[in-house]
Amino acid sequence: MTEPNLTARVAAHISASAATPLPETVKIRARLHLLDSLAAIISGTGLRAGRRAIAFAKSQSGPMQASVPGTALITTAIDAAFTGAMCAHADETDDSHLGGRFHPGCAIVPAALAMAEHRGRSGTELLRAIACGYDIGARATMALGFSSPRSGTHSTHCLGANFGAAAAAAALAGLDALQAEHVMSYATQQASGIAYWNRDSEHVEKAFDFGGMGARNGVFGALFVASGASGCTGALTGEFSYLSAFGENPNPEALVEGLGTRYEILAASIKKWCVGSPIQAALDSVTTLIASENIRAKDVAKLRVTMPDDRLTIVDNRDMPDVCLQHLLALALIDGGVTFASSHDVTRMKDPAILDLRSRITAIPSAELTVARPARQAIVEIDTRDGRQLRHRTYAVLGTPDNPMTENQVEAKARDLIAPVMGDAETERLIKTMRGIDDVEDIRSLRPQLMVGTAV
Repeated sequence: MTEPNLTARVAAHISASAATPLPETVKIRARLHLLDSLAAIISGTGLRAGRRAIAFAKSQSGPMQASVPGTALITTAIDAAFTGAMCAHADETDDSHLGGRFHPGCAIVPAALAMAEHRGRSGTELLRAIACGYDIGARATMALGFSSPRSGTHSTHCLGANFGAAAAAAALAGLDALQAEHVMSYATQQASGIAYWNRDSEHVEKAFDFGGMGARNGVFGALFVASGASGCTGALTGEFSYLSAFGENPNPEALVEGLGTRYEILAASIKKWCVGSPIQAALDSVTTLIASENIRAKDVAKLRVTMPDDRLTIVDNRDMPDVCLQHLLALALIDGGVTFASSHDVTRMKDPAILDLRSRITAIPSAELTVARPARQAIVEIDTRDGRQLRHRTYAVLGTPDNPMTENQVEAKARDLIAPVMGDAETERLIKTMRGIDDVEDIRSLRPQLMVGTAV
């Protein structure tokens, strides 16, 4: 088999995915990631990146094809996918995939929702397309052979989103295998994203890189091909291809390895805490000590937090509250925990009590934790004012495949995020509908539940 045929195999999988049943465990996880991503979209409508995207979409013209959850906006499928994705990563609420080094849900789910609504697809087809997007997006980045999370000329967070959203949109567009291969060609041509998103202090361009760009590109590519546009075959491998342009040590076979039997949505993580992924373990550790030792800020003489050295720089003394390690640990000790509201309160970054406690927090990079498995472990050590030495090491972060959140926990998180926007009654109705998403014959029937009466 020649390398270009690998693209055809990927395309054949995409084309068949909406009609191919999922194993029950995969279907359940797809449903939970759908709910979690919806919660991220709806809560993100009130955050800066979401507000800017909504305002932009409202300024555009075009047919009313799909809605933006949490708003009264109905727009084109492309703009709905873009806007929903910007909302979904307006902060650090959305899911992640460690092996693929990207946030799949914030791009794949909005793209799938917009296309499913535009095409009148069923809830079952929506779940299958979402699972397909996770499979293709993760494999697209793993096949690049990057030696470390910070290697490569382009950001995996952008590339995985780009190909995952394209796959989900193509699956729901009703394309045949050749058309799906052409969509992969357009996804390759639109592949982009440089990791200077680390410098974004307002989470707007970062939301575009992680979600908005990929969702927009994917829906555009699928609709363009569906309208009759042709494209090139064999775009993923070989000379002048995706892997030749972006790969470090490319492994073409990784694009198709396990397709149809190994489902990457099972390797994705749903966050307990609505903060940057590298901080999850540290918060797990400090809140465990708060609960077990009744420890509070007044008791802390010094706190040391040991983190993987390849991740610490992402969250070390950042200027955004939800991605600042020291701020969030201090916040947890002062409040007794961290909520969505408190982790996004920018004014508290100047709180004298928090700043005082932050001065006693030391972050320590660890090469040992970088290679430790499960990944993204953290150790919190506290020297108390009365002479005690407390320590907790989180091995498996809550929400990761090694310690997954239960359905009740995911629904509780969704409730906390959705209710402030939609109200308690509508939130419960939406959660109940998501439990029975398989019974929804046409996603367009959900429009009244997903929208609010007044545009944000």
